[in-house]
Amino acid sequence: TNKLSCLSTGTLSGFSRDSRSLPSANSGIGKCIATEIAKRGGTVHMVCRNPSSAEEAKQDIIDASNNSVNNAGCMFNIRELTEDNLEKNFVTNTLGTYILTTQLLPLIKQSEKPRVVTVSSGGMLVQKLDYTDMQFEKMKPFDGTLAYAQNKRQQVVMTEQYAKQHPEVYFSCMHPGWADTPSVCTSMPDFYSKLKDKLRTPDEGADTAVWLAVSPAAVQHPAGLFFQDRNPAPTHLPLASTKVTTKEKEEFMTALEELSKKFAG
Repeated sequence: TNKLSCLSTGTLSGFSRDSRSLPSANSGIGKCIATEIAKRGGTVHMVCRNPSSAEEAKQDIIDASNNSVNNAGCMFNIRELTEDNLEKNFVTNTLGTYILTTQLLPLIKQSEKPRVVTVSSGGMLVQKLDYTDMQFEKMKPFDGTLAYAQNKRQQVVMTEQYAKQHPEVYFSCMHPGWADTPSVCTSMPDFYSKLKDKLRTPDEGADTAVWLAVSPAAVQHPAGLFFQDRNPAPTHLPLASTKVTTKEKEEFMTALEELSKKFAG
């Protein structure tokens, strides 16, 4: 049995033999991932911001899977800061993923064949890694879609670097495709209204993440890759000029480490 956990931006990692922690599990793709893992016999620990919607989702998952669930991602279109003076997209999508993954790694490594699966986005293909303005202070006017895409590029780079640094853990990331979820509806209303009839279902969006989390076939691929529809996918478009050097990727990870020291506790 694989030992997995899922972080708020979609990262799956390991706890006990059949235990998975899944923030943002009360709706959309996160809820589908939680349900599918629960159906396969895993214990899912839900981490959600809204207690009432979490309880409702918990009951739905119990009804669907006959498993107990213990309950404990984003695109902001206006630049907003947390009480710690951190930009909300960055702290949720990038820094939060980094801190939680790093803090859990000692526990993850105690597991048998552990995996970490991060739900990124194909939107990252339009962005080149930028670690010099991670909180978008220089982005004027602020564009939440581009900020989100940059965060997703950062997640892909994190996955590559984690895979190099921790070969005993299988790291991967994936693009779920554009799915009909509450987040897409609220964060991208114009996009949603135009394409809602062509969007994937949340179950279809969750499929590759679940496959990467539990399938023996998934780990036959090298670690650190970006997947779409259960297949490795390119992380750069031809002629897009989005590639950076190994040194720049390492400096990005160092910048995250230095910032995380202020908040990791």
